[in-house]
Amino acid sequence: MTNQHSHHHQHHSATGAGDDAMAEILDLDAEVLHTYLSDVTAWLEELAGDQPPRWILDLGSGTGTGTFALLERFGEANVTVLDISPQMLHHLRNKACALGVDERVHAVQADLDAAWPALDTVDLVWAALSLHHMADPDHILAEVFNVLRPGGLVAISEMDFFPRFLPDEVGLGRPGLEARIHAALNGGPAYDVSAHLSRAGFTLEAKRPFVIDLRRPLPAATGRYAQVSLRGLRGRLDGLMNADDLATLDILIDSDGSDGVLRRDDLTVRTTRTLWVAKRP
Repeated sequence: MTNQHSHHHQHHSATGAGDDAMAEILDLDAEVLHTYLSDVTAWLEELAGDQPPRWILDLGSGTGTGTFALLERFGEANVTVLDISPQMLHHLRNKACALGVDERVHAVQADLDAAWPALDTVDLVWAALSLHHMADPDHILAEVFNVLRPGGLVAISEMDFFPRFLPDEVGLGRPGLEARIHAALNGGPAYDVSAHLSRAGFTLEAKRPFVIDLRRPLPAATGRYAQVSLRGLRGRLDGLMNADDLATLDILIDSDGSDGVLRRDDLTVRTTRTLWVAKRP
């Protein structure tokens, strides 16, 4: 993954262990950011007007965060889910069965950077935090254009910056630890999808930032979400921060006591995700 995008979730790794960790963070994401997902799908429902989508394509579906939010919002819709990882799709199918929507979910394993599977025309394409992983976004969006019906919508979300969880003063080490972590990993500019969409022939309908700022009382899974997220960042920080900061971070991630993120009562969840919605003319 290039530096430009290093502030996003790491790409699905080829190893099972990587997939398990990725699956957990995606499930936690869905649980902690439930209100955000509800807001996004409500907005899509408005934009769809009197033509709610009957068939949806979820590109790089992961564990189905978007899939299940869309199925909940659009009660008549079916979703085709595409992901490169068989583990993710297995996880998604199990969840679909548990939720009683398995008949509305159609899973296809595919590497979208390679040959696309044959797909029927769809009304809505959803791509959440996935486009920046693709080797050639213009090629992907050309394929999306071909599979969308005229008048159909594509909705793409990207993370403007990695979630922030900690107060400035954590009671350990020097203040400002989280700011220094993000400065060390300097994600560069947020990923902008507008040019890719226009090159593929789409008309941009709307671009909207969704500011996420969760305060107490937080969803029960927030501590674990913070732990898994910060652990992912910790793996990339060796040699980029001083030993004292890394030691403080290790305590925050690993401690089972009141210092650790699992048990802290001063966490927040702050991030922004931008959503682009474009129409196939």
